[in-house]
Amino acid sequence: MTTLLPETPSALPETYDDSLDALTSLLDWVRFCASRMNEADVFFGHGTDNAWDEAIVLVLYCVALPPDMAQKTSDALFSAQLTRVEKQRIFAMLMQRIISNEPLPYLTNQAWFAGYPFYVDHRVLIPRSPFAELIHDRFAEWLTQPPQLIMDLCTGGGCIAIALAHAFEYAQVDALDISEDALDVARINIVEHGLEERVFAVSSDVFSGVIGQQYDLIVSNPPYVDAEDMGDLPQEFLHEPALALAAGHDGLDIVETILQQAPEHLTDNGWLFVEVGNSSVHMPHRFPGLDVQWIDFELGGQGVFAVAKQTLVDYWQAQKVK
Repeated sequence: MTTLLPETPSALPETYDDSLDALTSLLDWVRFCASRMNEADVFFGHGTDNAWDEAIVLVLYCVALPPDMAQKTSDALFSAQLTRVEKQRIFAMLMQRIISNEPLPYLTNQAWFAGYPFYVDHRVLIPRSPFAELIHDRFAEWLTQPPQLIMDLCTGGGCIAIALAHAFEYAQVDALDISEDALDVARINIVEHGLEERVFAVSSDVFSGVIGQQYDLIVSNPPYVDAEDMGDLPQEFLHEPALALAAGHDGLDIVETILQQAPEHLTDNGWLFVEVGNSSVHMPHRFPGLDVQWIDFELGGQGVFAVAKQTLVDYWQAQKVK
């Protein structure tokens, strides 16, 4: 995956030269970046949840090292001395991160999900779904056999679809999205991961692009942010496409369409998994009596439910009787 290092801006703060001279090691620069981000009160939540971890990612990117390098050779790596050019790159990206409030993955064009690197830009959300844990465990509690045909609905940059393809090496994965811009990014990632023969980007308004097709597993991280939360989002989230976030007053407009139409696209033993985040509080009111299984994650995260095809069939038949 191509790495594009930041350029040094023409105008930098007065502390610029002092920082280049006083800070010598990689550890010095990680500490400096973490302190400056804490002072600026930037928001973390796009791959990291604190200033220290984000500073490590930023610094390692600017010296052309992978973010997991810190765990592999921490003592030797942190004591390494940096060149003046490397220091300039770090300072430039740090200032851009603080001044613009852009999430760091948009500045580096790289995000990690389920242990894999992905290209990201402003056309797609930055991956941060707890689905990574379910994919790692291969949905063992629910699937009696490996799925042959999988759908990633509202795929965005294709991260979930590609992680699913890695987890289920004999499955075909259809990656659906209404946004052509997002699908362009998904195709970049499909090629980068060498999965052109098993992962397919499909233009689709919910299920419109796969009429008549059934799947053993459908996974969806749709837009689910309700109106109240949309108004309270930190600046970092406003850099992400609103189309991939907002979903009506209670955040469940698209989820309702998914639940209504999913039975037509699930095999008899198929399962549907949907992430609804904080909008989970609205589920009982919007879908009274629907028996979904809420997932407890060991690694953190919430707001994901699982539901079997037959459960959905029975629920919607009961609603018709009412």
